[in-house]
Amino acid sequence: MGAKYTGRFAPSPTGPLHAGSLVAALASWLDAKAHGGQWLVRMEDVDTPRCVPGADLIILRQLADCGLHPDESPVWQSQRSGLYQQALDQLVAQGLAYPCACSRRDLEAARRRLGQARVRHGELVYPGTCRTGLHGQAGRAWRLRTDFYRSNRPLAPAEYAQDATNLIAKQNIHWTDRRLGAQQQDVQAEVGDFVLKRADGCFAYQLAVVVDDAAQGITDVVRGEDLADNTARQILLQGCLGLATPRYLHTPLVLGANGEKLSKQNGAQALDTSHPMAARAALHRAASVLGLPAASGSMADALGAWVSAWAVAWRVERPPLYNPVP
Repeated sequence: MGAKYTGRFAPSPTGPLHAGSLVAALASWLDAKAHGGQWLVRMEDVDTPRCVPGADLIILRQLADCGLHPDESPVWQSQRSGLYQQALDQLVAQGLAYPCACSRRDLEAARRRLGQARVRHGELVYPGTCRTGLHGQAGRAWRLRTDFYRSNRPLAPAEYAQDATNLIAKQNIHWTDRRLGAQQQDVQAEVGDFVLKRADGCFAYQLAVVVDDAAQGITDVVRGEDLADNTARQILLQGCLGLATPRYLHTPLVLGANGEKLSKQNGAQALDTSHPMAARAALHRAASVLGLPAASGSMADALGAWVSAWAVAWRVERPPLYNPVP
């Protein structure tokens, strides 16, 4: 038997939940409950300059208002820096991470010298400037060497291994997304050596999420499609650290009036969950985005109906009976 299903919702507390983030929260909760598993909440506040004081508590209240209760006490990334440093030290000891002296201005100059256009939402492919050393400059950040690939690493838990066909071969990361299907990315060519610890001392999202998913025993990651592009980097890091790879499912996005992903930067309004009717309406809108049918009755009744519908839609073999928290 493989590991028991453990999923998570991991918002960044840069503000309250909006319509798009509730879709991801509901999807991850439904997938956990349809599999009879655990659902955890992790505050991804590792990027402390962007976090809004008090937003984490607002998010937890909004989730509770919508009947989405974590099965364990939430954790905060800002309290887990020791774990991230241990992982970075391991990568350095293996020769897989190195210090980088490049500033943003240096990277822009390198881009112009190489004639590279801005692609991938403005992300510059790192040219490996500091791979061979700092040449007398002071290190600012730490980066992962993406030219080293390791294939002898654990795969997903045994009961999910057939679905999680992840491997590293021929300079590409290959994986299967439960919704998007077969995926691949050449991280070295399309991203380059990415940052593990920033110049301001903050650990990068990619390292923190990989360490946390492993530490919490996450078997399934259900999150918005905008994060699918991070998956190859995370699988690569999992391989370098000798960690298991979870299954991935990336959900549809809620779009703003301009056709782009709804976000706080794109005018997304905070969800009003202050009374049951508002919370129920927000949940119904999120369920609709996920392709779930309308549900009647109380909020608990609706959640129970959506657990059953999710189990059918995603072919969960033995969907459990859902018993809501009293």
